[in-house]
Amino acid sequence: MIYLFLLPILILCLIFLFYYISFRNSSYYKVTHNSFLSVWNDKGRLGEYLIYNYLRSLEKNGARFLFNIYLPKTCEETTEIDVLLIHKYGVFVFESKNYSGWIFGSETQKNWTQCLPMGKGRSSQKEHFLNPIFQNKLHISALKQVIGETVPVYSIIVFSERCTLKNISVSDPTVRVINRNQLYDAIRFLSLDNAAELSQADIDSVYNSLFPFTQVTDEVKENHVRAIQSQLPGNRPDVSSSEGASLPTPETTDKEDTVEEPTDNNSICPKCGGKLVLRITSRGKNKGTRFYGCSNYPKCHYIQNI
Repeated sequence: MIYLFLLPILILCLIFLFYYISFRNSSYYKVTHNSFLSVWNDKGRLGEYLIYNYLRSLEKNGARFLFNIYLPKTCEETTEIDVLLIHKYGVFVFESKNYSGWIFGSETQKNWTQCLPMGKGRSSQKEHFLNPIFQNKLHISALKQVIGETVPVYSIIVFSERCTLKNISVSDPTVRVINRNQLYDAIRFLSLDNAAELSQADIDSVYNSLFPFTQVTDEVKENHVRAIQSQLPGNRPDVSSSEGASLPTPETTDKEDTVEEPTDNNSICPKCGGKLVLRITSRGKNKGTRFYGCSNYPKCHYIQNI
């Protein structure tokens, strides 16, 4: 009888051991050094690992993965890519949203909505979050500053299988919004029109150029988190960047007080997707202040300090 009692425990231990060994042998662990338990107890990290786990078989054909890449956005700010796949058909940038419930949003909306249905002892809830397509545009803009414009780059927004995506249409052919179990189909779809293939040397070169940005100090990570937290509702002014810019005073947002200059900056406005242009305040107490403003002003008032 005691053996019958111990058998389920033994089976559970073997299952745990299998997953643990698989995790320790993964590229995710080798790059992030996150512990097994810390990943399983953190919804965000778990979502990133599950994306990798769905696609890790691609490594057999030479593909490579990177995680939590802190790329410079300005002199003092960073933007973080959750998961990146370097494949023979290009670079795939994943924005992980390990959410549940119904997701509503469109390609051009600033904020999307998560609806959680009524449950036991819980009323239905609505939460708003920044359009992840805009977020990934910022990531890709920073990425191209490192790897250049010649490598094809694709954006994939990944929600968990627990989500139902409601009426989300995307016109950009380089962007997909999917559930996690659709990852292979998304990569296949985005690769259809890509005739050129990256060599293994190309893949390794991109990997080596980006790997140092995954091994940043704790200080860089903490500054990144603080910058994001400072932009949460209640902690930021109405005119803001998506990931924690230090903002000009309101006078610099007035179109009549600014002049535009050409710029090589390739950043995308996270509010509307327009191009950011360099502006200089021409009068007032902030005369001479330089900042990036959205080219769609006055419809869009987004600004980013330099």
